[in-house]
Amino acid sequence: MRLRTKFNLVLLTACVIGLGAASFLTYRAAQKNALEEIENEIALIRTNALAVRHYTATGITPLLANDTDVLFLPQSVPSFSAQTVFATFKETFPEYSYKEAALNPTNPDDLANDWEAEMINTLRANPELERVTTIRNTENGRVYNVAFPFKITSEGCLRCHSDPSLAPAAMLDIYSDQNGFGWQMGETIGAQIVSAPMALADKRALDLIVVIMLSIIAAFTVVIVLVNLMLSRIVLKPVSVMSEISEQVSMGDFSADEYVKKGNDEISSLSESFNRMRRSLDSAMKLLDE
Repeated sequence: MRLRTKFNLVLLTACVIGLGAASFLTYRAAQKNALEEIENEIALIRTNALAVRHYTATGITPLLANDTDVLFLPQSVPSFSAQTVFATFKETFPEYSYKEAALNPTNPDDLANDWEAEMINTLRANPELERVTTIRNTENGRVYNVAFPFKITSEGCLRCHSDPSLAPAAMLDIYSDQNGFGWQMGETIGAQIVSAPMALADKRALDLIVVIMLSIIAAFTVVIVLVNLMLSRIVLKPVSVMSEISEQVSMGDFSADEYVKKGNDEISSLSESFNRMRRSLDSAMKLLDE
């Protein structure tokens, strides 16, 4: 096996090992970065929902407060408005989902399912928590879920949800008096739950790692080419020339010109030593002939 081949095999092995380690570490970092991006987007979705709820509670509900005995509009409910606005948002960003789930909601559509109820109960049991997260395995893949607690902080909420006798008659006509009552001040009654498929983070991480790996491969390719050029010029070519001359000398042919590699490196020193040895051998052969 030629020296260049051996050298390139060692170099390629080192590159493959380095690329493997780099790809593993880079993928972990890229996935973490992608998940942080999703976290930021979830925070934006939640902030938008809170803004819609605030506007509904302060700008819409007061305008209809005097008519609730004869007319109840779901649009005046902050939860309904926030989820309706998100439905329009979801048309552009279908990967995300948003739900204001509750253990005892007025609207049956807001009833928490098993895993949502588990997250809500965790928040109820730990009032100091600002959020809880889970990763669920579903038939469509893994899903990342973040739940933010809903606590009763306003007396206005209790007007409709403390006792059925205090609730607007029009609301009872729509939702009955069986659900959504008995809430207490400071109680965590539900959660804002935002979900995104982990495949979204995986895809973003994969896209990033492909770009990084292609850059690393390109860099390795440039390094290998440059190293091979330097190897040819500094080592292989001088050694090849000296090998040809030594072959001639071994056959008794001293007619070839001396080869001197300019420089101060080891190959230059070797060429000078080789020439001295050749001259000494030439002199010795002449003495023997005489």
